Amino acid sequence: HLSIRRQRQMCIRDRSKDGVLVDHKGMTLYTFAKDADGKSMCNDKCAANWPPLMAEGSDKAMGKWTVIKRDDGKMQWAYDGKPLYGFVMDKKAGDMTGEGKMDGAWKVAKSD
Repeated sequence: HLSIRRQRQMCIRDRSKDGVLVDHKGMTLYTFAKDADGKSMCNDKCAANWPPLMAEGSDKAMGKWTVIKRDDGKMQWAYDGKPLYGFVMDKKAGDMTGEGKMDGAWKVAKSD
């Protein structure tokens, strides 16, 4: 019997042939160039605009998918060592309005 969180985790996937990563609702995920060594540098006001893709303590790494600990002690999903985020201005599945924001620091997360 899978928990809701585990079902959500398993629904994170590549959205299309271009390898764009999306969350369980089909919303585009992003990476932040200022993140380094598996550590999120997007906190407080930044995280309000770029909500981290949160994980639970019981979630486990799978392949390139890992779980990192944020400064506030909460857990966040990362792909290939890069923490993952949504963007508040994306309103529907497929939106990619965060691409290139902050002089290119925000990029659509891809599996390639």
